[in-house]
Amino acid sequence: MKLTRDFFDRPALAVARELLGKVLVVEAAGRRRAGRIVDCEAYVGQHDLACHASKGRTPRTEVMFGPPGFAYVFLVYGMHHCFNAVTGAPGLAAAVLVRAVEPVEGLEGRGRSDGPGRVCRALGINRSHDGVDLCGGRGPFLEDGPGIARRRVERGPRIGVAYAGAWAKRPYRFWVAGSPFVSGQ
Repeated sequence: MKLTRDFFDRPALAVARELLGKVLVVEAAGRRRAGRIVDCEAYVGQHDLACHASKGRTPRTEVMFGPPGFAYVFLVYGMHHCFNAVTGAPGLAAAVLVRAVEPVEGLEGRGRSDGPGRVCRALGINRSHDGVDLCGGRGPFLEDGPGIARRRVERGPRIGVAYAGAWAKRPYRFWVAGSPFVSGQ
């Protein structure tokens, strides 16, 4: 069952924790690719200096300003796509980055899926998916999956955002303890 807009219409930290165990799905050309989310990071709005929207509203970040439940896909280092789900109230510019998935369907032989660029490569997500309604008819979308017991969830600082100063140290990353699919530290 697809996640509804209400799921995304909450603070990014709440959505990030609850995205663990949910399934990210892309259906294209008669094929279904799916991975269970095991690692993600919250970006909580324009005041968060690690968030792309901290520099203001731009054509690149426009989708982050809402409404919730849309895909924000960006290109990093000119070669790696990264998938985010927009969260919270319109105007807030918050999102959750999916860092790693456990293969569920159609990902065999597609390489590793640990790290945001690898997730997108394995699932076939690219900039053409930016702005797609995750609650709508075409993919990608998120499906409900088994929740992850609180005791299995670890929390710590986000990766690769040292430029954000003290914001880089905030415990806005969530991952499934012991999962071999969690991305590098």
